[in-house]
Amino acid sequence: GCDSSLNLTSQKATDAVDGIFRSLRDIARVRMHMKQFNSIHNPGSNTHQASASYKPLLKQVVEEICNPDRPDPVDIEHISSGLTDLLKTGFSMFMKVNRPHPGDHPLLIIFMVGGVSVPEVKMVKDLVATRKPGTQVIVLSSVLLTPHSAVELLFSPDRLQPNAHI
Repeated sequence: GCDSSLNLTSQKATDAVDGIFRSLRDIARVRMHMKQFNSIHNPGSNTHQASASYKPLLKQVVEEICNPDRPDPVDIEHISSGLTDLLKTGFSMFMKVNRPHPGDHPLLIIFMVGGVSVPEVKMVKDLVATRKPGTQVIVLSSVLLTPHSAVELLFSPDRLQPNAHI
């Protein structure tokens, strides 16, 4: 709501910052129902506050998909692609049958709604290459984010239909 710094008032700046924090709280509220991927912040322990860390959601998801030790991911679901997978999924309701793991297939397709940056795509490619060699990964997105466009999306009045030039 401010076309130049000459028109910037304290109230406009406060409203903009409040809007950003409202958006961040909304994102956190949406992810609260998730069991495993509900936070990107690890606060550390009471004795070691310096061990607090940040782990991006995309990295958490890819690590979970590529983890062979977790037979049944909590927040990720494998979409059945054939008769065998469909039968396994159907019988799992009546008998103890392991559902297909998302990392079982040699092709991993990730679609990011809202955008993905080039460093995120590189991180995904590197993680898959080290944790599941031989798996082909395709990363798709609704938009390729730049640092400038990511900040613009924070200030966008309608985040579901942002400006076409982003």
